[in-house]
Amino acid sequence: MPRVSVLIPFRDAEGTLGASIRSIARQTLRDFECVLVDDASRDGSSAIAHAAATLDPRFRVVHAAGQGLVAALERGVSACRAPLIARLDADDIAHRTRLDKQAATLETQPGWAGVGSHVRVFPRPLSRGMARYERWLNGIRTPTDVAREAFVECPLAHPTWMLRSEPLRRLGYRDAGWAEDYDLVLRMIAEGATLGVVPEPLVSWRDSPGRLSRTAAAYEEARFVACKAHFLSRGVLAKQSDYVLWGHGPTGRALRRALEEEGRFVRTVIDVHPRRIGNEIRGARVEPPEFLARGHGDAGPIVVSVAGSGPRNEIRATLAAMGYRETRDFVCAA
Repeated sequence: MPRVSVLIPFRDAEGTLGASIRSIARQTLRDFECVLVDDASRDGSSAIAHAAATLDPRFRVVHAAGQGLVAALERGVSACRAPLIARLDADDIAHRTRLDKQAATLETQPGWAGVGSHVRVFPRPLSRGMARYERWLNGIRTPTDVAREAFVECPLAHPTWMLRSEPLRRLGYRDAGWAEDYDLVLRMIAEGATLGVVPEPLVSWRDSPGRLSRTAAAYEEARFVACKAHFLSRGVLAKQSDYVLWGHGPTGRALRRALEEEGRFVRTVIDVHPRRIGNEIRGARVEPPEFLARGHGDAGPIVVSVAGSGPRNEIRATLAAMGYRETRDFVCAA
């Protein structure tokens, strides 16, 4: 049995698949298998995969029926034999020490269900938004960070994952109408799994206009918001139907609407603009931050929904000083 299984699904990826395969072949950890899932490719990528399997018996090609990424991932997971399963996309490149460092981390942390890593997005230069996103991802360094940031965005880039096979097989990928990787991360966190990070850029993550996360409906912003609302309503908001919302800009309004679909309604809005204090928004009174201090930690649950890590961190510090504990009394959801 190999120490690590690497799972690479692909469809029509002849321009990039070879580089991804070579990045696995050169790994310093030699005891691996690489499962290449051909999801009904129509170009030359299948030939590239089969050529790699002919040259190196650690590479195997399995076939999926062209039913999409989730089905291809599930087909690949079923073919993986190792106790650790690492993901890579067919257009990304793994640093040569990636498998070594992630496997070693999981061996020293037997209670962790998996790890991700930092990334280097390419090609460069990056847009302002992508550079900001890369900085945010690479600021996540510990399991505490992963849990704290889980409702801001997916805190672990999917191509960087190395998960233990047991929780991955048990929970599995599913098509819930939103991003399959974010859905799986939130389900793992919801059941108490610890997810860590190797805080080094071990994957070069390609950003291209044709990337699935830019073209498929499941990855649209509204679907991410719906996903967050679904898990918030079953997590920090599970015990009551009303909550405090800090922030009612475009980010907060979108989340409020999604939470209303889940039967969760705002009872108080927290805002810092003097002209808004004392007004009502859909029946919820607008109060200043000092309103929360009167509860001495009992006013929750609180959902902080503001864009920008700077403002979020200021609000975190304010709530902590009032006695609120993040992930128990409040959660940040951008």
